[in-house]
Amino acid sequence: MSLETKSISLLKESLEILEAGFKDLPDFSPGVDSASLRTVLLEAAMKMQDNYPYFHPFYIGQMLKPPHPIARLAYILSLWINPNNHALDGGRCSSAMEKEAIAEIAGMFGWEDHLGHLCGGGTMANLEALWVSRCVAPVKAIVASDQAHYTHERICGVLGIPFQKIPSDRNARMDVNALQEILEQGRVGTVVVTIGTTGCGAVDPLGEVLRLRERYGFRVHADAAYGGYYVLTDNLRPETRVVFDNLTSVDSIVVDPHKHGLQPYGCGSVLFRDPSVGRFYKHDSPYTYFTSTELHLGEISLECSRPGSSAVALWATQRLLPLVPGGQFAQDLGRCRDAALRLFTLLETDARFMTALAPELDIVIWAPRATSAVEASRLSQALFKEAASRNLHMAIANFPKSMFTDQWIDFDWDQDFVTCLRSSVMKPEHLDWIDRIWDVLDEATRTVMG
Repeated sequence: MSLETKSISLLKESLEILEAGFKDLPDFSPGVDSASLRTVLLEAAMKMQDNYPYFHPFYIGQMLKPPHPIARLAYILSLWINPNNHALDGGRCSSAMEKEAIAEIAGMFGWEDHLGHLCGGGTMANLEALWVSRCVAPVKAIVASDQAHYTHERICGVLGIPFQKIPSDRNARMDVNALQEILEQGRVGTVVVTIGTTGCGAVDPLGEVLRLRERYGFRVHADAAYGGYYVLTDNLRPETRVVFDNLTSVDSIVVDPHKHGLQPYGCGSVLFRDPSVGRFYKHDSPYTYFTSTELHLGEISLECSRPGSSAVALWATQRLLPLVPGGQFAQDLGRCRDAALRLFTLLETDARFMTALAPELDIVIWAPRATSAVEASRLSQALFKEAASRNLHMAIANFPKSMFTDQWIDFDWDQDFVTCLRSSVMKPEHLDWIDRIWDVLDEATRTVMG
């Protein structure tokens, strides 16, 4: 195989166009020692070989999706300017590109009026959303399901906000009855709904949470860092489709373009439905905000210096692949889910494996067939290593027994969890590669299980 390099030829042409925009400046040519650059760069390339092949369809482990070539090129192109999107003084054009790209993401959820910006990733985006929640309801708690990302509890610790976990049901979704019991106590200010858990891709029952909001009056924050872009697809389950259609009614949303948005790390985003929350960010910085009366993105962000390169790359990607239902971006995302369903069907119909949850988005979890949790966990770890030795790279994760007790009959729960194999089928190419992936998985399984 080979890395994609054909697109590199476009970089020189685009740099010439960029350079033409500054032709009126006096000549300035920084000295470059090409020989030294070459030595160090080739050394770096050798060191970078010590990586999993995240870009290849045989990598079906963690949530690592390669950037689109247009994102790579636009990001690199912008580095000759190296804009800083904190203020218009440091990133005039890239700030405008960020505002445009963010408006397109907000448009996926039906938001015309909104406040939002890019940030370093989902953790920082969630921190800002929960910080605003604290500003709105300073003494109230924040709750999320026990399958939500661990960052929420950690962020609440940083911000000094009371936090409580809500039990999940056997589908790894927030248990609404358990939520209501906690709401009755009157101490909840924000409910975090997870739109695609990072463990198994489960989607919390947003519609029921919104109905509880009418009665108890709390904010709803949607952590859609992983799953948000699936709002564009047409192959979700009907009940999952309803959840995505209801996202227009939440108070804040986090989406990570560096997950399904085809962007380099780190590129997250946070959006608020009510632009007036910008008042909580209000501050003064006369030496950075002096060149324009227009909104500087640093005025609505907790982060100060932020890479304008992320905005340029995202803008270019969305220009090439618009965020519209039925478009190429949406079709490719639908292929990821189709690939996950195909892999799940192969596993479900093979007596050597045990499955439970059908993929709600594009994450598949399963375990080798065994009679006990300890044995299933041991086999999962062995199969993980054996597949990796054949260049098929998966992930493993621990899940509570409550997710499997209804499906795995006559199973000895000699521990309270089971280690499962977990695959994030996040590349559209995976749909064409599932049969080859299955062949390798079959060979590895034969070695491990006989």
